[in-house]
Amino acid sequence: MSVLPHVEHEPGVLVPQAADRHSATVLWLLSTLPAPSRDRARLEWQEHKVAMLPLGTLFSAARIPGQLVAALTGCTETAELDAFMDQALGGGPVICDPRHFRYYALVPADMPKAWQRAADAWRAMGVELLGLGSYLGVPQVDAVGGARACASYWSVPMGSAATLCAPLAVARLIVAGRRSTDPGEGV
Repeated sequence: MSVLPHVEHEPGVLVPQAADRHSATVLWLLSTLPAPSRDRARLEWQEHKVAMLPLGTLFSAARIPGQLVAALTGCTETAELDAFMDQALGGGPVICDPRHFRYYALVPADMPKAWQRAADAWRAMGVELLGLGSYLGVPQVDAVGGARACASYWSVPMGSAATLCAPLAVARLIVAGRRSTDPGEGV
């Protein structure tokens, strides 16, 4: 396997090619699984476009109802919602499940435990912090855009391996969503 050369972005700064970032991201996601299960996940991606990966080791997820995001944006257009999630979460990776109209912001593995008090309050809004003991259907790294009507896709693609959403950005989005759905509600 040949490695593509790096491209010099600015003097003295090397930027890996997209193919290198793609491969590194795939390997990082697969590293959540024991070695024998990685081939199964690759097969799931190939056949079903989504692989079930365990949460709570390298990353966890904040499940956010699409209605909460729609209330914040005032729209229901997929492209606009995806752009909003990208901006609101600083480019951190987000998976969209259009079938159930949910977003999954990928966050550090310890967020469900570290933010447990807040998570208890968020549950009433349908927000759930998923960690150890949970699995998430993770789309192929190149499954981006809302054109896939039924399959999960990357609303905000993972820019590179181990890039995650900042917990504070996720919390701010949830609190803003809470205020927009119930303006009289405090936090």
